Amino acid sequence: MALGTLDRSLPPFFNQGPSVLSKLVFFGALSVFLMVADVRFHLTQPIRAALSTALLPVQWLALKPADALRYSRDYVSGLSQAQSNSIEASKKLALQSLRAGQVEQLTQENNRLRKLLGLREQLAIPVMAAEVLYDVADLYTRKVILDKGQVQGVELGSPVLDESGVLGQVTRVHPLVSEVTLLIDSELSIPVLNVRTGARSVAYGDPGAGSSGLELRFMGGNSDVQPGDLLTTSGVDGVYPPGLPVAKVRHIEGRSESAFLKIDCQPLALVTGTRHVIVVKPVVSQIPLRPALEAPPARGKKGAAS
Repeated sequence: MALGTLDRSLPPFFNQGPSVLSKLVFFGALSVFLMVADVRFHLTQPIRAALSTALLPVQWLALKPADALRYSRDYVSGLSQAQSNSIEASKKLALQSLRAGQVEQLTQENNRLRKLLGLREQLAIPVMAAEVLYDVADLYTRKVILDKGQVQGVELGSPVLDESGVLGQVTRVHPLVSEVTLLIDSELSIPVLNVRTGARSVAYGDPGAGSSGLELRFMGGNSDVQPGDLLTTSGVDGVYPPGLPVAKVRHIEGRSESAFLKIDCQPLALVTGTRHVIVVKPVVSQIPLRPALEAPPARGKKGAAS
C-alpha cells in the first residue's frame, strides 16, 4: 500500500470529546473573559495576594545569594576605600605636621633676621650678612663655617654676631668660606665690661662648663660682681666694637685655694644652632693710618754763598 493512501485520523476508540479547535476557541474566549472581568471587577486580586504571601519566603530565599554577593562586594570595596582614605589622611597629616614645623622654624628664623637687621642698623660700622654652613667636626674645638670668604671681603679677626650678641671671631679665611671660633672655645678670650659697675675684665671660653659657658678670670675675692650682671665688649682690644652684648654672670663661687673667684657666665648668643649671623669689620681696620711726618727743611751749609 502506498504511503499517501494511509489514514492519519485517530481510531474511533481515541476520538472522544470536543475537537481541538473547539477547545482552542473555548479557552481563548474564557481567557478574554477572565482578563476583562479582572480589569473591571478585580476578581483575581485575592488570589494574587494569597499567592504573593505564599511565595514570599521562596522569593526571600532566592534573593539571599544575590544579597550576600552584593554585600560582600560592597564590604570589600568599602574596606579598600577606607584603607585608601586612611593612607591619604595619614599622608595629609604628615604633610601638615611637616608644614607646621616649617612654619615654626620660618617664624623663628624671621624673628632672628629682624633682630639682626635691627642690630645692623644700630652699628655705625660696615657689616656683612652671612649664613652658617656647618659645624667643624672637632671634639676639642667649637668652630663653625660661614658661606663668606676673602672674595666677599671677610677679614681675619672680624667679630661675628647673631641677633642676641657676640658669637665669636673669624680665625681663618678662605677664598669662599671662613672659619669662626665661637666665644665658648677654650682658646678664645674677649675683653668685657661689667655694665653695672664699669669694671673691665677678660672672659675666656670655659671647657669645664660643658663647652657652653664663659669664665671671668683673675677677679679678686672682693670684686663687685653679682649674678645677673650684664657683660658687654669693652672695645680696648681694637677688635670688637664697644657695647656689644656678650654674656650674663650665672654663678659665683669662692675658692679657698685661690685668691680669685670662679665666675661662670652664660653667653647671650645662640652658640648652638644659630644660622644667620653678621660679620663686623675689626675696629683696628677702621682706624685711619697715622699720617707720615713731614721731613724738616734741610739747612744750608755754613759758609755757603748767600
